[in-house]
Amino acid sequence: MVVVVGVTLVVVVVGTAVVVVVVGTAVVVVVVGTAVLVVVVAAAVVVVVDGEAVVVVVVGTAVVVVVGAAVVVVVVGAAVVVVVVGAAVVAVEAAVVVVVVEAAGVVVGAAVVVVV
Repeated sequence: MVVVVGVTLVVVVVGTAVVVVVVGTAVVVVVVGTAVLVVVVAAAVVVVVDGEAVVVVVVGTAVVVVVGAAVVVVVVGAAVVVVVVGAAVVAVEAAVVVVVVEAAGVVVGAAVVVVV
């Protein structure tokens, strides 16, 4: 279930009871089990791409998201953020791994590799 209210995006994953609230242009990546949830908030358009193991929710027309087998590339404006999610992420953090990518820096867990 995806609920969009203004610039606030609430993503609820049923079964694991994971709630992600994103305000502004922050990028939040949540890894739950083998599924990867990528949320990018910018403007008003919602595009949901449901893959075999990847769910991508994009809000904003100026954001390009390319989803591969194990790599998620998020292009926001001039900044390019590459998030590599491997099996070791799920192994280390069995429940939830949260990666918050900000404009100037990256707040990330030890098991996730983020290249800006």
